[in-house]
Amino acid sequence: MTTSGTIPAGETLRLADLIAPTDGGIASRVLAKTSGGNVTLFAIDAGEGLSEHTAPVDALVLVVDGTIALTIGGAPAEAVPGTIIRLPANVPHGLEAVTKARMLLIMLREPKA
Repeated sequence: MTTSGTIPAGETLRLADLIAPTDGGIASRVLAKTSGGNVTLFAIDAGEGLSEHTAPVDALVLVVDGTIALTIGGAPAEAVPGTIIRLPANVPHGLEAVTKARMLLIMLREPKA
């Protein structure tokens, strides 16, 4: 399930209120989007994840709640609430929620010349 629309400007919002894990699935909501990148909030049920893939830009994963197991360039990593991990551009990565989890995915695009 994907909820469309970015968040309103100037409003203080609780991340937990913006999205909830769905049984057996993944939900996402774009919170902000510009030419320089975007911020997406994900809610992932335990055992669900994103299969290994690559992206042409660096990304940051910031775990809000739950535990997420990642593989980055073949190396395992675990992320828990309050931790952040960088996914380098063009390096294969994937993830799985060990427990129900929420994370922010921050995509960092290079400005065009």
